[in-house]
Amino acid sequence: MTTITKGAALRIALAAKALEEVEPRAFTIKLAEKLGLPITEDKLANITVADIKLLLTGEETIEPDQDMASIKLAVRYLWGENGDDADVPKPEAYVDGELSDSLRVAVASNTGENLDGHFGSAPRFLVYQVGKTAIKLVDVRATLIADEAEDKNVARSQLINDCQIVYVQSIGGPAAAKVVRAGVHPVKIPTVTPAREAIARLQAVLDAPPPWLAKIMGVEARSLAQFATEEED
Repeated sequence: MTTITKGAALRIALAAKALEEVEPRAFTIKLAEKLGLPITEDKLANITVADIKLLLTGEETIEPDQDMASIKLAVRYLWGENGDDADVPKPEAYVDGELSDSLRVAVASNTGENLDGHFGSAPRFLVYQVGKTAIKLVDVRATLIADEAEDKNVARSQLINDCQIVYVQSIGGPAAAKVVRAGVHPVKIPTVTPAREAIARLQAVLDAPPPWLAKIMGVEARSLAQFATEEED
């Protein structure tokens, strides 16, 4: 008797990638203990966030501080989503140099046009060109290829190394160091936020940037310490 269907195996593989540091075989075994054999798509469709948290507690299949964003994304994959979100926005037409004195900003996104992704597990980065007069979505970059690399955090950093800033819901210390080495400044916003709303706050201070942003832009810093305290990672 088949112990796991092909479709279920694909869902589990995607979920394991979403959960940083998880060992796929150990994760599959825990799911089998929870659901019973054979593991099928119908059984996986009933898995909840609470189930995953319980499965992984006390086991060495995952880091103890695994973030909720990654767990929720893993559950979506177990339910049958494959990262091809129908609500993913389409890039706008853009010609290099069209927005003078602009920044390029990446946003880790799990769903739609939201800032709701963990750096190491988000299925895509939304890439915006941010000028004083306009914000344009210029690219949507899937991370699946990067996750095949030996060091996926390095590969993800290289995927956005033409950006000056990356907004994330969360990011671990080692991953943040690799992002910085790629020349990108990570900014954490823990709550789920529409991407354009977060970027509009950045756009609003381009004329008078706080010290961290002024350094990125190569201009003189002005007094906006409160913004830096709230936004800088």
